[in-house]
Amino acid sequence: MDKLVYTAATGLRAHMAAQAAIANNMANVSTTGFRADRVVFDRIILSDGTSTVSARQPTGEEVRDIDRRQGAIQSTGRPLDVALNSEDAWIAVQASDGSEAYTRRGDLQVSRLGTLETGDGHLVMGENGPITLPPYSQLTIAQDGSIAIVAPGDTGAPQIVDRLKLVSSKGSDTVKGLDNLMRVRGGGTLPANLDATVQSGALEGSNVNMTQALVDMIENQRSYEVQASLLKEARSMDESSASVMRLPG
Repeated sequence: MDKLVYTAATGLRAHMAAQAAIANNMANVSTTGFRADRVVFDRIILSDGTSTVSARQPTGEEVRDIDRRQGAIQSTGRPLDVALNSEDAWIAVQASDGSEAYTRRGDLQVSRLGTLETGDGHLVMGENGPITLPPYSQLTIAQDGSIAIVAPGDTGAPQIVDRLKLVSSKGSDTVKGLDNLMRVRGGGTLPANLDATVQSGALEGSNVNMTQALVDMIENQRSYEVQASLLKEARSMDESSASVMRLPG
């Protein structure tokens, strides 16, 4: 009986995590470079020596993953906007805790201190750390991620000051965090992607399919109701068993 209750309870918890992921996807359908959340559940094996029962249970941030499909790319004409041309390419940024993380968000901007940031405020990493740009009158970003500027009053050719750190997630165990940044599971950094290219003056949109998200939400809700019914049935069976065991008088 305990195994039945545990299976039903972990099923409810799993569906709650899935519902939260679906809701987050729907909320970010218009977010630049957003990759849809995907919940992955770890298998838990219970054994009493004679039989086994398996269940799947989420363990929080560590089980969140990403839909890797590329979003639609739209031209903006803005020099600081970049879109990655490969599903496997990512832009390295500095997370709020100082660690290296990765994003597809290419709506870049220059802060008052000259640091290059993403639209959500994360420092963009270059070949030697966070990118800081000197004053400029013109800026261009090449296909390989090289950033070139023309200094104020300069009439010469643009000078390369840094290069976006573009990495590859292929073959690496990665996980998406609650801040919508991707990281290497357990720590570490991703290798450079020497084949990655960017399209300047364009942005990649969210890859969330709203129609599919609505279907997933309905299916998940129905599955949740099934698990809830199973839990109620387990309680009813337990109460029936207890009443049989009671001695009269």
